[in-house]
Amino acid sequence: MEYSFVGQHEAERLAWFNAGLRGVLDQNGHVFVADPDQASLVINYVDPARPKPFRRKAQAVFVVSVTEVDPPFGGPMEKGYPLLVRSLCNLLIGLVKEGEPLPAAHFVTPEQGHYVVSGSALPHEYFRLVYERIRPLATSRLVLNNIFDTDLPEELWSGDTITDSIARAGRKLDELNLLPTPFPMEKYLNERDQRHLKLLYGIGGLSYGNLSARMDATRFWMSASGVDKSNLREIGRDILLVKDYDPEKNAMILSVPPAVEPRRVSVDAIEHWMIYREHPEVGAILHVHAWMDGAPSTEFNYPCGTYELGTAVANIVREAAVPVEAVVGLKNHGLTIVGRSMDDIFERVEGELYQPVPMS
Repeated sequence: MEYSFVGQHEAERLAWFNAGLRGVLDQNGHVFVADPDQASLVINYVDPARPKPFRRKAQAVFVVSVTEVDPPFGGPMEKGYPLLVRSLCNLLIGLVKEGEPLPAAHFVTPEQGHYVVSGSALPHEYFRLVYERIRPLATSRLVLNNIFDTDLPEELWSGDTITDSIARAGRKLDELNLLPTPFPMEKYLNERDQRHLKLLYGIGGLSYGNLSARMDATRFWMSASGVDKSNLREIGRDILLVKDYDPEKNAMILSVPPAVEPRRVSVDAIEHWMIYREHPEVGAILHVHAWMDGAPSTEFNYPCGTYELGTAVANIVREAAVPVEAVVGLKNHGLTIVGRSMDDIFERVEGELYQPVPMS
């Protein structure tokens, strides 16, 4: 993967970090390009007071924002998450001088993940650990494109018993306090930046978790991206019918009503598609930003919506003693839970789920 740098990094600490990061990226086979528009990974150095976004021209570009932050860093929502949103990045690195020889590197993800590379490490080990946190971005492929076919049968324009079960499950998640409050992007982004985010990802807000349920052998209903999961009502906007995945166009194919301007389906649609295709007995899938003790976990914190995350989760489902009852941990992120139905999933895991997700 080609990478590039943008923003100002002449200050001593940022220049040191930039040199170390470039060295470890080169060591791991990534190629530097001077033109950031030719890169798939862009490291954007931002001023914490005025974080300037890098306006990527394609969805397939990952952006890591790097900035210096005054101690204490606090939790991810205090200082890090607003900077992540304002700089329109996939990962934020906040460098904080906390009394150790090197600055602590605080990583914040769009899923509200927060983990730290300590400043007590030796420089070589420090940058190896930093790279391990960046590697899932530097080696992943997003599946965010949607192809909308206006061929949904009229009898499904108002949904069916399966979409009703998804809506009930969304309300159940809210009752169990398992739906984090959607982040108020309008508080931190101007209208131009909100339009840019919607153009790239088809979302008007950040919300967490998703639900899906099988309709037949090849199709499944799934919640849309950026919607309130406790209030899933409109077909084509809140819940969509996924028909297939087009590998050449790297896009999910959806059936929608002709009179509705559709939202994009949840970014995890590629993961659900893989599971449904391989396991005909699976009738529903739930993804929550919660945890359950004993769940086997993916090795890396892959970004949402990537083929690699879908593959990693599908592999663990395949290896489960009873795949139709698999509970898979997504490292530093949450859980994917499969079952015969939504009711089956809740019967098995209610009372076992807890927050926050442990970070490692």
